[in-house]
Amino acid sequence: MARGKRGALVRRRRDGAYDVNLRGWERDLLSSLVPQLRELLTAGSGGGADGAAVDPTLKRLFPTAYADDAALDAEYQSLVRDDLLEGRLATLDKVEETLDADVITEEQLLAWMGAVNDLRLVLGTRLDVSEEMDEIDPDDPDAPLFEVYAYLAWLLENIVAALADW
Repeated sequence: MARGKRGALVRRRRDGAYDVNLRGWERDLLSSLVPQLRELLTAGSGGGADGAAVDPTLKRLFPTAYADDAALDAEYQSLVRDDLLEGRLATLDKVEETLDADVITEEQLLAWMGAVNDLRLVLGTRLDVSEEMDEIDPDDPDAPLFEVYAYLAWLLENIVAALADW
């Protein structure tokens, strides 16, 4: 499918729905990343409230609420973690259901935004991305992952721009 207005990946339509102008490889990439995120989330959920502490990427998705009080934070995590996990998994379901769609609703696009942001956060944490990073050497073994990270950031930017386009 050709890119829409100014090469936008996602564009709001007059009827309130959204055109999704992703190429096959982009859809394939997302269809491979979403199950990996689901696996990470469900594998980490076995640790209960402490599951986030096991994997730094999970800690990024389920951040500490009370850094100065471990007991209070554990109580907080026990109260909200299952709901947060359930919400993230439901979001991934919506994305998987609409990955092949060329037109999606605002609710579905919001799910895409959440899932793409979570994927970006996980990959950025694994790659130790920071604002002060130098350009990545193309020979770096992680260079392809940095390209995926950059793509996810670009896709997220397009989604946010489309949602802001009233």
